[in-house]
Amino acid sequence: MDQNDLGQIFMGLAQSGSWGCFDEFNRILLDVLSVITSQISGIMESIKKGDQQQCNINDKIFLVSKDTGLFITMNPGYAGRSELPDNLANLFRPVAMMVPDFNAIVKITLMSEGFKQNEVLAKKVVTIYELMLKQLSKADHYDFGMRAVKSVLNASGRIKRDCPDLDETTVMIKAIRDMNLPKFIAEDVILFDNLFMDLFPDCEEP
Repeated sequence: MDQNDLGQIFMGLAQSGSWGCFDEFNRILLDVLSVITSQISGIMESIKKGDQQQCNINDKIFLVSKDTGLFITMNPGYAGRSELPDNLANLFRPVAMMVPDFNAIVKITLMSEGFKQNEVLAKKVVTIYELMLKQLSKADHYDFGMRAVKSVLNASGRIKRDCPDLDETTVMIKAIRDMNLPKFIAEDVILFDNLFMDLFPDCEEP
């Protein structure tokens, strides 16, 4: 996406008084960021002056609603990310974010899927994903973050609805194995099985 595309989005948000949040903003190339800075700055200045002030982006004049909100997220220090220019960073108020509590998220999601053993199973799910992240190889296609955990939880809910006679631990075992085994390289399958038997010693593989 180039500065013209973003300029169109900014204009649409500003005219309608909408809020927009741009994820991982510092992945935009530095030369594009420099152009975007003037666009955002113009909108911010118009908002400060009051409702329905004129602004010019890409030689197009439009009226800016004072209700407009522009927000960005960024991961500083990551590979492939640019540092925001100071004049652009100064347009936004920084808010620090914390790593989410995986255990609480998993427990609540399992509750919403109808699991009665949600607390015990949540600990097992979080533990096995932490162990997989630390002990399995670092293949590029591996993902043991929250997105992958959420996929397993959704799958466990589907299995529970489709197979109501299965006990909850077996449902979770099946979901974890179904969502992970197909993507593992051969050397990691044995490690994964060993981790699995440590966490679920009394259950047979479905």
